[in-house]
Amino acid sequence: MVQLIINSVLLGIGLAMDAFSISIANGIVEPNMKKLRMLKIAGVYAVAQFLMPLIGWFLVTTLEGIFAFFSKLVPWIALILLLFIGGKMVIEGIKERKGKKSDEKEDKPAKLTWGALIVQGIATSIDALSVGFTISDYSVLQAFASSLIIGVVTLVICLIGLIFGKKIGNKISSVATIIGGCILIFIGIEIFVKGIFGL
Repeated sequence: MVQLIINSVLLGIGLAMDAFSISIANGIVEPNMKKLRMLKIAGVYAVAQFLMPLIGWFLVTTLEGIFAFFSKLVPWIALILLLFIGGKMVIEGIKERKGKKSDEKEDKPAKLTWGALIVQGIATSIDALSVGFTISDYSVLQAFASSLIIGVVTLVICLIGLIFGKKIGNKISSVATIIGGCILIFIGIEIFVKGIFGL
């Protein structure tokens, strides 16, 4: 049991790094975010990171052939989702800056929509499906416990990322949306390169 906890915490830290980076980006984009909203945002990533290893475990233990095929698509899915969300943020940020320069818009902080947040949650946790291979010899209860620990670790790490991002966001609010979008694009490319080339 102790080994399971240690392994799950380490897995959680490793898997949460992409969500941590995106949490920083979200904090930058929305520097005036309230504590409850921070908890909800971090909670979406935590739930996604909790569910993906469980889904992966189920697929590995029941439908191994289908899972092996699907796991090859994971880097492409993450890349497409993050390029879409990140690109949209960059375009919106550029439009906002142009609007401010011509006094067409008031200085209003950008806000992350729930749709975008769910897409981010899926994109950053989809690689956690591969944890199904790592925990394939676990019982249902062990797989659940491991996934739960991964989710809790993700929640804590993402809250730290949001706090850090908010501090940066207050200082660079004029270009926050553009920087946030660029971070998402970079993470999408990073997941893709790691998934395709095994780096």
